[in-house]
Amino acid sequence: MSNPREIVELAHEVRRLASNKIDDINGINRETTFLAVNALIEAARAGDAGKGFAVVANQVKYVATRIAEITTSLNKELAGSLSKLTELGDRMIERLRSHEGQRCADLALNMIDIIDRNLYERSCDVRWWATDSAVVDCLKHRSDASSDYASKRLAVILDSYTVYRDIWVVDRDGVVVANGRHASSSARGQKVADARWFSAAMETTSGAQYAATDVETLPRMGNAQVAAYSTAVREGGSVAGRALGALVVLFDWAPQAQAVVNGVRLSQEAWQRTRCMIVDSSFRVIAASDGKGILDERFPLKTDGKPSGFYSVSDGTTVSFAATPGYETYRGLGWYGVICQKPASRQ
Repeated sequence: MSNPREIVELAHEVRRLASNKIDDINGINRETTFLAVNALIEAARAGDAGKGFAVVANQVKYVATRIAEITTSLNKELAGSLSKLTELGDRMIERLRSHEGQRCADLALNMIDIIDRNLYERSCDVRWWATDSAVVDCLKHRSDASSDYASKRLAVILDSYTVYRDIWVVDRDGVVVANGRHASSSARGQKVADARWFSAAMETTSGAQYAATDVETLPRMGNAQVAAYSTAVREGGSVAGRALGALVVLFDWAPQAQAVVNGVRLSQEAWQRTRCMIVDSSFRVIAASDGKGILDERFPLKTDGKPSGFYSVSDGTTVSFAATPGYETYRGLGWYGVICQKPASRQ
């Protein structure tokens, strides 16, 4: 199927060519008319000897006049038709661009919705596992045996939930006393009191509450990209119990997010000119289909206060976006799905 943009470009080119060629014809015709007038003058000077040449000169002048009339009519009719054709074509492209922009905005919403649904489950997991008796007893009794048992219990959980880098149990002083990943056993004994997720978890007033933080690299885990979800572990596993410490689940962000931004339903041709991203509330890139700028790039997103939409930038790229809608009890962190799509190249 022909590219609509190619058709419009062709209409503009035909209009330009027609205008140029008519101008060329008019230029040549003016020269012909000038020559015919000069020939008539010379024929008059020659008297009887120039009468035959005068007939030819008059005929040339007549032909030039007819050509001028035809080119004037052609220019008026052709220019009008081509002008209307290009105007209709431009409108068609604008409607097409608007349709594509809206479609990409819908795809951006789909991206962030998938993320929200995924992270909603993380918020549920941390609140559920914080009531596990092994986790509660670990913080209540503070013995090596209880910490070992809690670590084994968390390891069993992690065997089924492969989306986590680790799960940590942290006491009130901010010291990790148990964790689930054997490869991260060095986490035991680490002080994490300065972590945002720890202080936020200890500030919760109910077991129904939790804390979520933006994606960050965790030096304690080889600078892995994680999204931390935490809550207080409460005495007796009760919703209203006294806070004994905190539980944090460290979501393995990079592979999960990459699967989302690379899973957008685009044609192979569209993928060659498209970049899909997730950006946080400060427009920091936290996932990108091209793998570039993650946690370093600030994308200049212009939302104009709207939850979703699209706009074009100077190079013709269409930027489509959608804000996190949240899911169930997970309200989201102000993140956006963003899709940047360059215009289709000429064929």
